[in-house]
Amino acid sequence: MAFKRVKEEDLEIVEDIRCNEDIAVCPGEEWQKHRIKVPKKLKINFLKKNLNRKSQFEAPLTPTHLLADFEMTEDIADSHGDCQKRKIKIFDKLKTFNFRKHQKNSKSHESEADLTTVKGTADLPGNPGKKHEMKASDKLKNVFVMKRQKNSKSCETPSGNLDQSHVEAEEHLFSSTEVASAEDKDCEIFRLRMAIYDSFSEDNQETLKSALTSVLQEKTQDQCWSEAAVDECPIWSPEKCRQIKTLLKIVVEQRMKNANERENRADKLSTSLKREVCRMGKQVQKDLLRVVRNLRECYPPDFDICRTYAQLYHEAFSTRLQELARSKVSSEECLYILSWIVDYYPNDVLKHKELEEHINSSSLGPLLPEEDLKRLEEQYFTYKENEVRKWLFTALEKEVKKWSDGIQPELMDGYYCSNLAVDVLPLVDITVSEVKALLRCENKTWCLLNQLDGFLTSYKKSLEELVKRKQKHIPKTLNANLVDIHQFRDYVQKPEHPFSEDTRTACLSTLADLKNICHTYFLSRIHKELKPLYRKLWTQVWFAGHREVVEELVKALENSIDHFKELKPVCREELLAELHVDVMVEYVRRMMKRKLKLEDKEQQEAAAEFICHNNNKICSVFAKVGSREEWLCQILPKLSEILRLQDLGSLQLEVVTLARDYPDISEQHILALLNLKTNLSFSDVCRIEGCLSENRGTLGTESSTSFFSKVFIEYQDTSCVSCYK
Repeated sequence: MAFKRVKEEDLEIVEDIRCNEDIAVCPGEEWQKHRIKVPKKLKINFLKKNLNRKSQFEAPLTPTHLLADFEMTEDIADSHGDCQKRKIKIFDKLKTFNFRKHQKNSKSHESEADLTTVKGTADLPGNPGKKHEMKASDKLKNVFVMKRQKNSKSCETPSGNLDQSHVEAEEHLFSSTEVASAEDKDCEIFRLRMAIYDSFSEDNQETLKSALTSVLQEKTQDQCWSEAAVDECPIWSPEKCRQIKTLLKIVVEQRMKNANERENRADKLSTSLKREVCRMGKQVQKDLLRVVRNLRECYPPDFDICRTYAQLYHEAFSTRLQELARSKVSSEECLYILSWIVDYYPNDVLKHKELEEHINSSSLGPLLPEEDLKRLEEQYFTYKENEVRKWLFTALEKEVKKWSDGIQPELMDGYYCSNLAVDVLPLVDITVSEVKALLRCENKTWCLLNQLDGFLTSYKKSLEELVKRKQKHIPKTLNANLVDIHQFRDYVQKPEHPFSEDTRTACLSTLADLKNICHTYFLSRIHKELKPLYRKLWTQVWFAGHREVVEELVKALENSIDHFKELKPVCREELLAELHVDVMVEYVRRMMKRKLKLEDKEQQEAAAEFICHNNNKICSVFAKVGSREEWLCQILPKLSEILRLQDLGSLQLEVVTLARDYPDISEQHILALLNLKTNLSFSDVCRIEGCLSENRGTLGTESSTSFFSKVFIEYQDTSCVSCYK
């Protein structure tokens, strides 16, 4: 049933009531207290009429006469004579309406409802459940401010501007002497805040757009108040209520605070601090992606909403990280915070492919102040430095204990190996890379790798003590250690590993000493077995039967080399190369001892032939086992050529060529070689040496090979050179 508007002389208030059930009305001069039961879905619509409508019952609209729609479950009307409190329950999602009250003539004011005497209770915006009392007239004023958009069709002129009567009504309302609490006036802002908050969890773009549009339409009137005097501007002016960035900040802080409850993928992390940092970081990424994908179109372009949100989330994340950094954090937690600051946040969040073009990461600033960041970095570096030192020396202690216990090293792929380098180097390398990435300080990586120098020095001392013992497994242990030494040296030599030059040089020197300890142990035993055969070289026995002597020497070499089958090929190659050098050095040394005199051309040519034959036999042995020192095979033939030549000029040229190829050859070596040719006169020898001295200045002094400096011979008088000059 519906009641239409009727004209009645005795009623001062005219209403439109639409309902689905009959309502009993008790007219009379004096109202009686009665209760009206209204269904839950009942809507009481105080319809807004045309602003320009004139009738005998209506007067022009004034800002003190406002109408609204409410959804109610129960309404209690009191009698006019006994005004009691009227309860109105307003839901959180209350739709806002314009209340209007049409002015009657002055004679009917006695029967008007005195709105200023009706009090109500309502939920505080932003704090549901907390009740407060307010005057109904104040509430109605608030409602008028809250929703102009809904009535824009009737309030705006054809040009789209706000109707002048509404502007005047707002000015009247704002300039009222009644001062209301800001909490009573922020329903529109509360609605916007809820729309902003809900926009991250549900698809409510239209609701958000509507709330933003409603607030932004007040901008014109706000500009009027901004020009007013400070004492004339109301404390609850729209400009103060509609600080959208403040609302965004509140929402961001709340979402970051509740991040612990949302991001469950962090549950596997070991500490609560790690979980909190991870959840906050993930929340930043998730919400910014939501803004870029769904929400940025809801805001006007001048809001620059993506960068605004990025700045707010950055500030919230930074604030909490500062609190955590200044608390007592473990070394692992310190590492995790630094990882977020240096890696995860800038790379995975700010430089996300969907976010990077919408936010200006360079304008955000650092997550932590310099002081806090330095403190974390020092704590982290000290921890890592101690950790690397502990790894190195713990591994060495375990290895030395195996040596002392006589434990045989493992045989892998046919050769002996140790796990010392395998255990240590990956940990060192990972730590160095991690420190370099997080701290971005070259000096820190230098200091970290400097630990390796001290470790190698201790390793050298332990190995020196090992070779002094008489243990059965020492050769096998040294085989395994040669593999470790090679791996350490290979790591140190690589230019991509950030050693300082001093540390690299010191480490390589120590590693060379370590290799020499092992090589000396093996080669000294081989040379001890070969010593009797060396003594036969360049003697009458050798000259009479050089083939038998060299065959015996080669056979002994092959037997000695056979013991290195269980040495890793790359290490065996280095050891045999050194053995090859030692054999050739011993051969030349025996040659220059001058125990054999070659008196004529025939003997000299025969000796030259023997030298070439011996050279081929010795070099073939080492070539079979993998020696690549081919340059050694050229030394004996060049010496044999000096023995074969008889012409003085040719001898001078050959000696100069030999000195050019081997800059380390001395005048003592040349004199010892020439003295094998007993048919050379003293003056010839002096001429040859004089020619060499004259050409020394034009010959190169640098060579990749060094041979004759290892050949020690007895001192001989070279005064013939000065006599010739």
